[in-house]
Amino acid sequence: MKITSFNPMIITKDPEPAIKLFEEMGFERRHVKEGIGDDKTTDVRMKDANGFHVDVAKGDGEYTMIRINVDDFDEAVEFFLAHGCRKPNHERASQTIDTGSSKFTILVGPSGFLLEISQHIKEE
Repeated sequence: MKITSFNPMIITKDPEPAIKLFEEMGFERRHVKEGIGDDKTTDVRMKDANGFHVDVAKGDGEYTMIRINVDDFDEAVEFFLAHGCRKPNHERASQTIDTGSSKFTILVGPSGFLLEISQHIKEE
């Protein structure tokens, strides 16, 4: 498993104040993905001049997780499950979402921290 990116992801009911805060710190909107999953979530990926990333997404709660993008989704999920992570108890949160250009799932770490494991699907 190769990690291709690793950054915080903020999920919030009102993402604009968080986006504005990061813009004021020098982050720029790099990519906006809309219509993700059943609840049609929007995710804004941001990057600063030093190459740091943060994702801010609209969701039904207020929480932060670690977003880990990998080159082999299945291998990564197996790795984290073998190291004490688990699927969330909530049925919707435990699903794997395929957006066509990426797929991701949420895992809960041994001490309760949240991970989003994702893989970009490259066109052949």
